[in-house]
Amino acid sequence: MKLFYSKLSFSALTLLPLVLLLVLLITGCLVTPVSQSGSIGSVTVTNSNPNAIITAAQSIFANYGYTPAMSHYPTSVSFNKNSNKFATVMWGSYANPQTIHVKVQIIPIPGSCNYRLSPQVSTVSNAGVAGFESKRPLISLWNHEFGPLLRQIASQASGAGAF
Repeated sequence: MKLFYSKLSFSALTLLPLVLLLVLLITGCLVTPVSQSGSIGSVTVTNSNPNAIITAAQSIFANYGYTPAMSHYPTSVSFNKNSNKFATVMWGSYANPQTIHVKVQIIPIPGSCNYRLSPQVSTVSNAGVAGFESKRPLISLWNHEFGPLLRQIASQASGAGAF
């Protein structure tokens, strides 16, 4: 160790921690503002509240054939939609109908009246059949499919103000 340090100049030793800190900041989550963070398909609703967001979500998801599912007020709202025959074959559940389950998480952004909407998509086999229902999360690329719906929710719920 002594040989390694003796070959480095004093300026290189003082710059090494700064370079490591810079690399950590660039590759870490500290460089992304909270308002722009989130998973694929996430959107920010500005100057709103959970009631306005949930009301807008129920209206917009209903337009696309989704029905309300079990939700956890005020942190999330969920929707279900029966999938088509292709999806039943694609997910290997030939005799069992598949249901697409979308959970929209409502995440408050600290210090503001803004909220982050982040979708989580899964497929459900035998939905509603006690003891046989099977829920499988889908990869996060599926979340991107719900970005347009979440943007509609954001435009409808934005500006509603705090409770």
